[in-house]
Amino acid sequence: MRMQPRQEILDIWRATVRSCLRNGEWDWGGRSGSNSISDAEQLLTLLLPATKIPVLSLDDPDRIDEEVIDAFGAIGGAIEIPRRLVKIMTEYFVRYTDDSGAPTFGGGSYLTPVEGGPDLTDEQRSMDVVDSFAVSITLTLATIGFVKIYRPSTQRADLRAQLDKLEEMASIRLTAAMVGLLRSFSTSVFAATDEFGVRLCDMVNQDELPRREVVTALRAQLRDTMASLRNVVVGSGQVTEDLDSSEMLFECGWSWGTIAGAEEVTTTEPIGPQRAGSAENAPYLYFTVIAVDAIDDLNSERTRLLGLLNEEQQRLFRILQLRWELTRRYWATVATFGNRRRWPIEDIPWRTTDGDRTDYYTLQATSLAVKGLVASGRGGDEEFGRIGNVLVELAQRGRITRRASPNEAALVVHAPGKQVTLNDATSKPIMTWNVNEFSTVLLQRATTVAGLLNNARHRSELLELADEVWEHLLLRRIPEGRHRGLWDHAGGAFPGLAPLPEAPSWYLTERVVQALVNAGQLLWERPFPRAVNLATYAQDLIDEAEYVFDRELMSGTFAGEAMQRSMRSIRATLRRAQSLVDDQPGTAAALASTLLLQLNDITTGQQKASEGI
Repeated sequence: MRMQPRQEILDIWRATVRSCLRNGEWDWGGRSGSNSISDAEQLLTLLLPATKIPVLSLDDPDRIDEEVIDAFGAIGGAIEIPRRLVKIMTEYFVRYTDDSGAPTFGGGSYLTPVEGGPDLTDEQRSMDVVDSFAVSITLTLATIGFVKIYRPSTQRADLRAQLDKLEEMASIRLTAAMVGLLRSFSTSVFAATDEFGVRLCDMVNQDELPRREVVTALRAQLRDTMASLRNVVVGSGQVTEDLDSSEMLFECGWSWGTIAGAEEVTTTEPIGPQRAGSAENAPYLYFTVIAVDAIDDLNSERTRLLGLLNEEQQRLFRILQLRWELTRRYWATVATFGNRRRWPIEDIPWRTTDGDRTDYYTLQATSLAVKGLVASGRGGDEEFGRIGNVLVELAQRGRITRRASPNEAALVVHAPGKQVTLNDATSKPIMTWNVNEFSTVLLQRATTVAGLLNNARHRSELLELADEVWEHLLLRRIPEGRHRGLWDHAGGAFPGLAPLPEAPSWYLTERVVQALVNAGQLLWERPFPRAVNLATYAQDLIDEAEYVFDRELMSGTFAGEAMQRSMRSIRATLRRAQSLVDDQPGTAAALASTLLLQLNDITTGQQKASEGI
């Protein structure tokens, strides 16, 4: 991997501090202004790496790395960095809490009018959005974990009081965000013969079978999912239509916000009144992926080990978990439906049941497909390799790994991006949501799938793709001024596509950081794929080295103090080589080869000595 996640994250931290720290105060807002999502993304640019990559932690002054201190130089030293972060995080939670103490989740400036329609009202901009629920879960978990680790390192009563208040606000927002996701889940049921059913069947029918056969086969594969949907009884997403009918199909996932008519979720936490919803009862692929990723954070090892969820939040998580599992299972089934000739996800672009189609939706569907394959145990090198091939083709179609022509339609996914229309309960468009994260999502998917592959060659090919996407993203960094080193200047990669921006996009910068964190975790946490032939070769070398060593011991070769030291060194190296056979067979083989050469020199020396040479 040519990409260097650690160094790139340090550079982004340095650029973020330079961009946001003005006259000693934190400057909120970016290219899209200030809102609950953008400001959370701005904070996560700092907190995500610090909470997910141990060597970049910021929560223990005694463990902060010198290079990290240098990156945060404008804020202060190891003692001042976590204190200042506590102040900035507190500002965020106060900023997005209303007068009654209830957290707010409005989309604000990220919401835009429908083309040709009137400007949005303040009420519309304040509508709860799933993206805000999701990013709040990631942010609050990072905050609570930060507080738990930082608290023991300080004895100051005033700072401990600040930490207690920060943890309390973060916990309330976390509960409110979980409730929001429970009230935004959708199960859309439709007949196989209506327009939604016809589009779904056309999408999955890669074998050109009669529609009735497709419906029967799809329902058969989704039988367990349909049965489990009856257990969705809290919040939104309940199935009221008759799914038992042989003509009925469905989709499940998350809408763009709280669904109109969604029931309130009973909770003992003081989250304030639960606002009435306005979103249509239909899944949106973008918001579904965002929600599933956030629930992944709730289910992470870090969340469990640090005990970040209180008892009530654990109860809410168990309810969310059912939706999480159903959604992954549904989309993996749909994306990989049919025989082994071609999956629907390989038929680019992905077509949604509302008639929309774009390469970006294919990219989003790969995320759910991979998660579903992992959860079901169906994923192996063949399946993940096919997903990897889809990513390679998407990079070509998006002109990331192929030369672009001026004004090419494919460049729209980069700038201005995909416009997602948000509908109300009557399916009437009321506003839009802009998505331009194609390159960063592609980078993240490539490293994720690479980490799941056992075949070293296929893994290397996907990491090569990741490097190419990263080189593309480097061209899109803001090149000059106070915001240099942040994103996004699409015109840097595609001249003339977009002007040089006056402010950074925290939406894209945070997603760049997500992708770098994913790459860093691949290097830090996941073992290199085991090469069976190489492991066998390494074991054979170790066995021979052990045999030669034991024979020399029997011969009395290692008599004397100097030879005893050599004996202990050889024995330790043998143990080390044996311990590495499974995870690093190449290293084990190299150690064993070195030992064999060393033993040969010892044996040869003994023979010469005995012969008087």
